[in-house]
Amino acid sequence: MKIGFDNEQYLKTQSEHIRERILQFDNKLYLEFGGKLFDDYHAARVLPGFSADSKLQMLLKLSDQAEIVMVVSIEDIIKNKIREDLGISYDDDVVRLIDAFRTKGLYVGSVVLTKYAEHHAVTHFQKRLESLGVKVYHHYTIPGYPNNVSHIVSSEGFGKNDYIETSRPLVVVTAPGPGSGKMATCLSQLFHEHSRGIRAGYAKFETFPIWNLPLDHTVNLAYEAATADLNDINMIDPYHLKAYGVTTVNYNRDVEIFPVLNAIFMKIYGTSPYASPTDMGVNMAGNCIIDDEICREASRQEIIRRYYNALVGVADGTRTEEELNKIELLMRQENLSVTDRPCVPVARSRAEALGCATAAIELAEGRIITGKSGSLLGSSAAVLMNALKELAGIPHEHLILSPESIAPIQALKTQYLGSKNPRLHTDEVLIALSATAANNEEAALALKQLPKLRGCQMHSTVMLSSVDLKIFKKLMCDVTCDAKTQ
Repeated sequence: MKIGFDNEQYLKTQSEHIRERILQFDNKLYLEFGGKLFDDYHAARVLPGFSADSKLQMLLKLSDQAEIVMVVSIEDIIKNKIREDLGISYDDDVVRLIDAFRTKGLYVGSVVLTKYAEHHAVTHFQKRLESLGVKVYHHYTIPGYPNNVSHIVSSEGFGKNDYIETSRPLVVVTAPGPGSGKMATCLSQLFHEHSRGIRAGYAKFETFPIWNLPLDHTVNLAYEAATADLNDINMIDPYHLKAYGVTTVNYNRDVEIFPVLNAIFMKIYGTSPYASPTDMGVNMAGNCIIDDEICREASRQEIIRRYYNALVGVADGTRTEEELNKIELLMRQENLSVTDRPCVPVARSRAEALGCATAAIELAEGRIITGKSGSLLGSSAAVLMNALKELAGIPHEHLILSPESIAPIQALKTQYLGSKNPRLHTDEVLIALSATAANNEEAALALKQLPKLRGCQMHSTVMLSSVDLKIFKKLMCDVTCDAKTQ
């Protein structure tokens, strides 16, 4: 992978900047953390060199000063909302994140249940958290939020929320997903801290859009593509431009809410510490890009991937036409074609020549390997096996999985498990390969190549099954599909 982002510089610069922000207040800063804290794969894709756990690594540099408060809306618990990228519910993800933070040595102070009301699912979740030794606080729906500032900043507004007891200068407020109430939690704490004589501060850590890149920079456009379902729009921060005469980029929700935030700051403190939404941010990622063109090209590829994902989503009913149309506009803005993804034309031409479903994987150095759907393997399983053989230097004609080793698995699927499709999926192929590796040196060698698939690009001429998609996601391959069924 070509590197366009200096991750070490980022860790150093970002942690120093947050320390400086803490000192601007009474040694107490509530930092709203947007996006994924330790599995930010979008950032890793559009900023090659950025580590998916960079934010976590940065927090570890501040671990002696930081504690984490997790926020989750009870609406998401009651609805059993699923985190799409991991396929797990929000309540399970909160527990997963707490365990991950603690394992890394970060202190998790508490969990806040927002929009709180009694419900058996919420009670069960709270008991589950308390059994893990986690304090749980309740924040309530405030009538008129966020516009009725006089009511919000009063004993009947923020005053009704539980005060979250914290013990460290930096309180990182994070959540399993958007809409959990992170900002409201931070503002509520500012009110409670002020009533206790502490002038605590608030800041926001969002990686995207990158405030000191141009509005139409491809990295920022890729963020719009990633949030097309939320209808986020990048825009010039008019408050920053008016206050400082400097053009910076923010997104519509932060710009729209800033007058309300400013009014809340004024109501709590008598003055506002910030003149613009950009002022509130602490993100230093833009200062750590070392090769702009590499990041631009990575972002172009991300936009194309997002377009394919939206196409498939419209086909299976999980995405909307509006989301697809928005990404299509971004494609046109960057003069991008669906075939500007190298593995796409290769897969399609192979499918046309053979008259069957095919898949193509672009390896790290640019070689493109294909696989077709046959009687034994589906196209995704075939291309996976072919790529592993290529990486291991095993001649294509060598059968490291014999038909005899596949036949029992097919019989199990069709005769005992009720499957109508005898072809092996990727998970079944990998299990068969693992079993074969015990007595076959070439199979063992092929199995050892799996880590080399990280960051590889793949395209399928048909929509993949959920099983195949999960396997490629675990292998860290970036997958796109044509919106067609086999």
